[in-house]
Amino acid sequence: MVPAAQQLFLDHALPVLARTPGLVGVAVGGSWLENSLDQYSDLDLVLVLDPAQAPRLMEERPLLAASLGQLLECFTGEHVGEPRLLICLYDEPLLHVDLKFVALPDLAQRVEDPSILWQQDTLVSGVLQASRAQPPPAPSLQWLEDRFWIWVHYAATKLGRGELLEVVSFLDYLRTTVLGPLLTQQHGGLPVRGVRKLEQMLPTSALASLHATVATAERTSCVHALEQAIATYRSLRHTLRTPEFVAKQQVERRAVTYLADVASGA
Repeated sequence: MVPAAQQLFLDHALPVLARTPGLVGVAVGGSWLENSLDQYSDLDLVLVLDPAQAPRLMEERPLLAASLGQLLECFTGEHVGEPRLLICLYDEPLLHVDLKFVALPDLAQRVEDPSILWQQDTLVSGVLQASRAQPPPAPSLQWLEDRFWIWVHYAATKLGRGELLEVVSFLDYLRTTVLGPLLTQQHGGLPVRGVRKLEQMLPTSALASLHATVATAERTSCVHALEQAIATYRSLRHTLRTPEFVAKQQVERRAVTYLADVASGA
């Protein structure tokens, strides 16, 4: 069931979009596809454009967004590597809506199969049926192993210099890039980047291992969290390794020893 705020927005926006010249379809992705929308969810809309009119519509994105509801503010998505994206916040009700503007032929290159809300004839469904979604590949365990111990050394140098805020930030990077995806994979999910929704996906013991890597900007806390991150990674590496996996034992040993020396003040 679609929550009231999202449904209210769609009830107003879809008729407007269907009347917009140059727009040939509207689809929705994200949490909608998992039937997991709740009152805190945003809407991930894909606006499919006639390629001949795509340049004009890309220029007019803020105007089109403003026609869909009480737009408070919007900005483009270069910071997430997607300049076609317009990130919007609407009022009455307060709702985050992502509008991704995609020319019809470009819909063939996608990471998920969105659900069609409206289309001209069968233009959108035709492209979806003739192509396949290709989710971005998750980093392999070997890719992570090749980097993890250099990352540990980096964190140790910042600890030694007293840049504790950088250590705290770096631990978040490890959870997002390494620990979260590997824990998800260990428990049967797709090893996607990040830690979103892990509270709903992982058992209590797995969450506890992540919680132990959360540090405050205090030296003892940072040392403990780094040690816990290493222990969690080693456990996951043992569980998920394949026969062709190569552990980088020499750099691991040196990086861990260096961290211990810095932590002890040696």
